[in-house]
Amino acid sequence: MTYYQLQTKSRDHGGNLDNAIDTYGCSLQEWIDLYTGTNPVAYPTERFDLSDNYVLPHRSDLANLKNAARWFWNVPEQAQVIATNGASAAIAALPFLLEGKEGSIPRPTYNEHQAAFENARWSLDDNTFDVQVLVHPNNPTGEIWSASVFNAPMVLVDERFVNVVPDTTLIKHSAQPSRIFIKSFGKFWRLTGLWVGFVIGADPVVSKLRELLGPGAVGGGVIKIESTALYDNEWAVSARSRLKSDAVRLSQLMTSYAVTLVGGCDLFWLYDVGDDNRLHDKLANHHTWSRIFPYSKSYTRLGLPAPADWTRDERALAT
Repeated sequence: MTYYQLQTKSRDHGGNLDNAIDTYGCSLQEWIDLYTGTNPVAYPTERFDLSDNYVLPHRSDLANLKNAARWFWNVPEQAQVIATNGASAAIAALPFLLEGKEGSIPRPTYNEHQAAFENARWSLDDNTFDVQVLVHPNNPTGEIWSASVFNAPMVLVDERFVNVVPDTTLIKHSAQPSRIFIKSFGKFWRLTGLWVGFVIGADPVVSKLRELLGPGAVGGGVIKIESTALYDNEWAVSARSRLKSDAVRLSQLMTSYAVTLVGGCDLFWLYDVGDDNRLHDKLANHHTWSRIFPYSKSYTRLGLPAPADWTRDERALAT
């Protein structure tokens, strides 16, 4: 059975290097992960005191985290900011709190939104709908949305990838009721394992989510790390510059192959490679893991290699 066949039998999601090992062999340490589409250089956490993980978080620390998020993303005063145990927790919970029966989720896009709405017994209809979900920039196409496409009583905007193109953010609309935004740390800071996300908005649903999640959504040590990262604008500016340069390098590398660029952003590129995901299998045989999708036999998404991995990936593509 090919990996594509395995993909179509289960929910498609990141963090699945175990599947790569099961299908193609070798140990975890031997694999290069281009699958997740995150910044390959994580925010440095070595200087933080692990003792913060041994105590319950202080209210003042949590308030500082929310203020840091408000500052970094320029959140309007009218909108509240709540921290969640990862963006996925918010995505899964929100459909149970929103009013309506039908939602619109333009596809292809991040599939957890569809799974969450279906789990809450919503119908999906792109013609008549109560809630509109937009991933901005879109994953995996990189499409940039504008507020002109807001066309529902409630609009849910997933901005987890917008940190690489901050000038395109639609966050100012979070000041309006019925406009809810989702943010996270996994993509830009590559602190995915800390499981921290944010829900931002002036709508009463945000308050309902805060009550549902309770007081212990984020741990003490995580709060210190994330607050520092949000206030570290120098690191953010440097990271955006490096990501843009690396995205250009990957794009230029791929011009010599018979593939068609579909879209992307400074964290990943999406290619149409023809039938049977041959690029994915070629890279996997060199223990480089790329992203394929159960709804397409021709799409392959490539994240950016870490600085030490470029030479190896270039050789894998050249063979």
